[in-house]
Amino acid sequence: MSSQSTLLLKKQLKELTKNPVEGFSAGLVDDDNIFEWEIVIMGPQDTLYEGGFFKATMTFPVDYPLMPPKLKFVTAMYHPNVYPSGEVCISILHPPGEDKYGYEQASERWTPVHTVETILVSVISMLSSPNDESPANIEAAKEWRENYPSFKKKVQRIARRSAEEF
Repeated sequence: MSSQSTLLLKKQLKELTKNPVEGFSAGLVDDDNIFEWEIVIMGPQDTLYEGGFFKATMTFPVDYPLMPPKLKFVTAMYHPNVYPSGEVCISILHPPGEDKYGYEQASERWTPVHTVETILVSVISMLSSPNDESPANIEAAKEWRENYPSFKKKVQRIARRSAEEF
């Protein structure tokens, strides 16, 4: 499986290099390891994250695309769907099949048709509209719901810092 994964990832990287997608850039952390990518997500326009440059790593399992990669922000991130550790929690990055908690339908979870591009477009969408019903960061979700001005201030500070550090 690993050689098929390698070929698919090389193809996706080549496609993204040839036809960049607005809102993010992607490349390898190390040219000798196709399974670990460095991602930069530009804070989407008209969101609290606008103007920010958020670095992340995307780590692919050897059985990709049967199983999803993990996406983790390296840059500080405050968002209801991002664990305090930086790991992104969205449905399409959850393993395929039924959700044992019954929250997500199998159709919302990982399927092999997803690509790096579809994942990152979903993450950009997540930044625009958080899902606070199933939070990874409970504190951020609570603040988003109960004290939006404070949430907004924290996020804008993080976005500003990320741009200065970039």
